[in-house]
Amino acid sequence: MGDLKSVDDGFEKRLRTALPDQVFRPLTPAYQEEPRGLFYGVGGLVLAPSTTDQVSKIIQECATSRVPVVPYGGGTGLVGGQVMPGAAPVILSLERMTQIRAIHPSENVLVAEAGAVLADIQAAADGADRLFPLSLASEGSCRIGGCLSANAGGVNVLRYGVARDLCLGIEAVLPDGSIHHGLKRLRKDNTGFDLRGLLCGAEGTLGVITAASLRLFPKPAQHGTALLTVRDPSAALDLLAMAQSRLGQGISAFELIKGTGFDFLATAELGGPQPFASHPDWSVLIGLGLGPTQDPEEELALLFAEAERAGLSDDGVIAQSGVQRAALWKLREEIPLANRAIGAISSHDISLPLSAISDFLREADSALARLGPFRVNAFGHLGDGNLHYNVFPPEGQVASDFADMRQRVRDVVYGLVQQFEGSFSAEHGIGRLKPHELQRYGDPARLVAMRRIKDALDPVGIMNPGVIFSTKK
Repeated sequence: MGDLKSVDDGFEKRLRTALPDQVFRPLTPAYQEEPRGLFYGVGGLVLAPSTTDQVSKIIQECATSRVPVVPYGGGTGLVGGQVMPGAAPVILSLERMTQIRAIHPSENVLVAEAGAVLADIQAAADGADRLFPLSLASEGSCRIGGCLSANAGGVNVLRYGVARDLCLGIEAVLPDGSIHHGLKRLRKDNTGFDLRGLLCGAEGTLGVITAASLRLFPKPAQHGTALLTVRDPSAALDLLAMAQSRLGQGISAFELIKGTGFDFLATAELGGPQPFASHPDWSVLIGLGLGPTQDPEEELALLFAEAERAGLSDDGVIAQSGVQRAALWKLREEIPLANRAIGAISSHDISLPLSAISDFLREADSALARLGPFRVNAFGHLGDGNLHYNVFPPEGQVASDFADMRQRVRDVVYGLVQQFEGSFSAEHGIGRLKPHELQRYGDPARLVAMRRIKDALDPVGIMNPGVIFSTKK
């Protein structure tokens, strides 16, 4: 953190002179904690501006006074980027910047402030007969600025891409307090470096996103959902290829679920009624979005019949209504809650080339079995190669019993990820949880370039210090 300073009375007094009283918020526990309980703040000044100009004034004062800034969205991040231990920073909350500034249905564009809740953006798009496809388990509380800063993924990446792909333009306050007016609604703009792409995924280390122009899409006329058993992950990939050959871009989601996930849901009494009498070793949850002339239930039935003939699947459930679709998705969406109830020794958000997934799962399971009698729950977005590969204690024991083995587990998993040319951080970001892994597994030239960009834009080092890079060098 270098010679950065904590918030003090003089600093707060200067801001109170420059800003309305409504900007100042009490420091409640919500601003000092994160969902996994891995990081805790030690104080700070919570500021909730309502305009970009107010954000600019705050950042200018922080830069002058060398006070660190932690941008705060919905607080749902899973790598500690929203909580700063060991100092009293400005916690800059976007909770009052929630406006949908404009909707342009004919352009398929929506402009929203960074504090807008993802579900509200989805609803605004729906009201204009359009779709904003970013879909996350936390969509009822996460905010679009945080989604963009973390380059969130979710279940629809296979068809629509990650958050960065859904963003056309960015308005942001840079570390010196200047405002980047980049809210263009253009698909093509070759006028130099792509600051939009740089700020998306920077996790608040290069500035504060205050608004964004977002891509909308025509709403699929009909939806379909099926949960099909598969022989193994290799069969799941063959089924994905089969589905893509039949339905092309009609496939919105293709989720892999290990039987352990169903076991954990039952133990935690989550997910609602389960569709199979016995838990399959592996299954896939398929989401379709089709045009008005296609019957999704018929298409899924034909897909299952073909998969059954090919020996890829021997059982399945095809939703016959919106209620049944929601019930199947509830199973998938509540697996993370079940994982939390069981308690993981180590959780891993990884991505792999599709052709390497089966070999990785086999080798990782074998390597971990040599370390101890662990349970593994592997699930995730198979269509884009993103797996959540989480390691749990044996039944009857708790994660704390294996605390001394946590790093060895991570070394095994991330070592194999690197061997298979994957990424140890697919959609959750680096935050304060993974800078060590970034230094260990990241490309050296890329790390040097990232550090130079950080130092050039934020020479004082006030923006979310400790995130991505653990210390300023």
